[in-house]
Amino acid sequence: MADRRVEDLLRELAPQVLGTLVRRHGHFDECEDAVQEALLDAAVQWPEEGVPGNPRGWLITVAVRRMTDRQRSEAARRRREINDALMTPPADLVEAAPGEDRASGEDDTLTLLYLCCHPALSPPSQLALTLRAVGGLTTAEIARAFLVPESTMAQRISRAKQSIKKAGAEFRPPPEPERAERLRVVLHVLYLIFNEGYTSTSGPDLHRAELTAEAVRLTRAVRALLPEDGEVAGLLALMLLTDARRPARTRPDGSLVPLAEQDRTLWRRDLIGEGIALITETLARAPLGPYQLQAAVAAVHAEAATAEDTDWRQILALYDLLASFSPNPMVTLNHAVAAAMVHGPRTGLDLLEPLDADDRVAGHHRLHAVRAHLLEMAGDPAAARAQYLEAARRTASEPERRYLESQAARLPVT
Repeated sequence: MADRRVEDLLRELAPQVLGTLVRRHGHFDECEDAVQEALLDAAVQWPEEGVPGNPRGWLITVAVRRMTDRQRSEAARRRREINDALMTPPADLVEAAPGEDRASGEDDTLTLLYLCCHPALSPPSQLALTLRAVGGLTTAEIARAFLVPESTMAQRISRAKQSIKKAGAEFRPPPEPERAERLRVVLHVLYLIFNEGYTSTSGPDLHRAELTAEAVRLTRAVRALLPEDGEVAGLLALMLLTDARRPARTRPDGSLVPLAEQDRTLWRRDLIGEGIALITETLARAPLGPYQLQAAVAAVHAEAATAEDTDWRQILALYDLLASFSPNPMVTLNHAVAAAMVHGPRTGLDLLEPLDADDRVAGHHRLHAVRAHLLEMAGDPAAARAQYLEAARRTASEPERRYLESQAARLPVT
């Protein structure tokens, strides 16, 4: 338990410490490496020796020492700057530097997220760098979460930091005209981190709880900094309402339980209550957006005592709106299911037809899985069986593959 408290504290402090170092010394890549080393030192020492009275100042001091060790060959001016920082009392290190308009490094979380989601980076690099620089995860932890070798993840993170350096990105919020678009990218990255944790795209486990927890934590941090933003609130509500189902999504053997068959008494009512309150308040005051609409759909599911009680007409209306706000293949898939539940499976199947020519989803297992479900509803078990097997062939997730194969096994061959 003590180790977990230390781990949570370190993840909370990581962006604060990195923000302080980058503002004072520049060189995001060097500062990030130094902070990671300081976090590792703390993870080893604090559980045994106790958390210091000023943990943030301790981490800053150790990180600056690490930077000093790495930069012995630099010009005297650079060495004097770092030595000055080392001689500064920890309490002073926590204070804002002259010219800074924020007293607390806590606000650096959003600035760091903007930097880690810089447009010069690919989406996989944005995810990895966000988890390391803002989430405080080690390279090994991130590699395990995404089931890749640690060396591969280290190279990805290194390339990401070099790309930021090459792009000349500065440690400051983007200009006002760019801010809304950059925030959209930040929220999308947090959404992707959550989704990868909630339904892993590959490997033996359906969930990676460390990723969903980190996505929720970071989204809460952004929400604290942007309390009036409706889409930030919508994303947080969506995560809470979705993650509330996690205890019911797998059987003891790890096999997948679809939404309609889940034991809803296992759903976490605390998360549902928080999520419904948040989306209800947000929809009443903020301009409508895609994350709010998705959260509203999740709230309708959460409010149904049984699968049969689900208000599919309300869900269909929400997907009609979502399709106009944010048209994309995954929205179409869910829209088709809702339409099938209200108007019959053939209506849903008709909505799926255009996706066969959409390169973004044509080869995705979910298209085949949804089509299989709707074909089974339509009374065509042989065609449904073929689609379930094709979906199973295309997924890299072992729990999903086993579930899809079990669905196919129930149906006749011809």
